[in-house]
Amino acid sequence: MCQTEAPDPAMPAILPLKDRAALQDKWLKERLDTVVPQIMRANGIDMWVLVAREYLEDPVVATMLDGQSFHARRRTILVFYDPGAGKPVERLTVSRYGLGGLFAAAWKPEEQPDQWAALGEIIKARNPQKIALNVSPMSAFADGLTASQRDGVLGALTPALKARVVPADRLAIGWLETRIPAGMAVYPDIVRTAHAIIAEGFSPKVITPGKTTTDDVMWWYRERIAGLKLATWFQPTVNITRQGVKDTIGGDTVILPGDLLWVDFGIKYLGLNTDTQHMGYVLKPGETDAPAGLKAGLAAANGVQDALTSSFKVGASGNEVLAAARAKAIAAGLTPIIYSHPIGYHGHAAGTPIGMWDNQAARPEGEAPMDAPTAWSIELAARHKVPEWGGQDVGFRLEEDAYFDGRTVQYIDGRQTRFHLIPRVAGTGAKGCE
Repeated sequence: MCQTEAPDPAMPAILPLKDRAALQDKWLKERLDTVVPQIMRANGIDMWVLVAREYLEDPVVATMLDGQSFHARRRTILVFYDPGAGKPVERLTVSRYGLGGLFAAAWKPEEQPDQWAALGEIIKARNPQKIALNVSPMSAFADGLTASQRDGVLGALTPALKARVVPADRLAIGWLETRIPAGMAVYPDIVRTAHAIIAEGFSPKVITPGKTTTDDVMWWYRERIAGLKLATWFQPTVNITRQGVKDTIGGDTVILPGDLLWVDFGIKYLGLNTDTQHMGYVLKPGETDAPAGLKAGLAAANGVQDALTSSFKVGASGNEVLAAARAKAIAAGLTPIIYSHPIGYHGHAAGTPIGMWDNQAARPEGEAPMDAPTAWSIELAARHKVPEWGGQDVGFRLEEDAYFDGRTVQYIDGRQTRFHLIPRVAGTGAKGCE
């Protein structure tokens, strides 16, 4: 990991589907063996019950399926039980079949036709003191148990056991947000792949000034992702900031020399997501670089990044990190807008958010504590007046993925500190960040 991204990174090799599934399954087993016991014991929970139905996955269950199980089958019930005394956490699935060799089958319909009754018997036999269910008014990631399935679970419990049911908020979020070393060793290649696609799109290979539209670039990105057998978790966006035009413009707008380009782009690969916002500049005839005022605006956005990443602290709420970062940025003469979020299994992922683009005040969701080891999208903007554009007030929006180890924040594949310049010589193929 490093701080500065290469301007023209080479595309890493993309794994075949079979190899991807094998790697994801290896990570999943390690996570089930290590992360689940850690979060259950840290939160004093000895049983965690998760329920999903086919095509209606709980967000957590969806991340616990092996590489050849695309969806829950019929009704999938997963049970984690910690017997204590340093013994391994038991992993069961209340179904006829096991799940990917990771969960042992714990239901024989021939002996007990009622799946809910079978679950009740499993719980009663283990007599847990706290039974965590994924029900939460605050986080969608911890709210995956539907009303009918909750009724099924509660109906299977004795009154004494029902009184021991507690929310699984911290378990669900802890599972989803915690990154393991094996995954982080590969995350740089995932982010570099996204960076390489962005750089290719912001190049003469794709953009011909005076001819290419922002929609052309946007759909080129979609086609490029599909061609690599990757997925995107949102539609790429490409906009223009143009001298003399107040708002950003896009759609079928033709890209012209002197335009400031912006892209918001993400891929999903090996079960992990990226989220990147980069900026490019279309050179005018005779120019070899962007005007100094635009470069100063980009540097201002880098300054807001520094204010934010230096404010991360385990146990601090997202609201506290937001306030500290804004105070640092404003003291440095910057105009910050901060709206960062965790990233990992999801794009806008589980964990405490840090601001919103349209709300820089504290909010209830931001009261959750920050934890580590976690991954983040450092998403923000700085406003800056550009002298070469007659003092026009321009927004410089950046977003880079980063890793928080509990002490420092490191960019997973560097961060943008220079504009993508168009035209330029494409395909220099630097291996990665500098």
